[in-house]
Amino acid sequence: MKLPRDVTGEELLRGQRRIGYVFERQADSHMILRSDSPRMHSVTVPNHKPLKVGTLPSILHEVALQRSMSVEALIGEMKL
Repeated sequence: MKLPRDVTGEELLRGQRRIGYVFERQADSHMILRSDSPRMHSVTVPNHKPLKVGTLPSILHEVALQRSMSVEALIGEMKL
């Protein structure tokens, strides 16, 4: 499955909220999100339009590993 292009930080934030992440705080142009399920996990999302090419796959891979699922399944769940 190809990763979507031109995804903004806000769109990624909405997708991560769908899977249980909550906005914790913002540090300059980066949003820090937290999830308590299955274990506590924090992820930093740049609030850029659009996200750089390597940033989106890196964040998705990190979240998919944390949730023990494939990146493709994660994208479907986040509705990106």
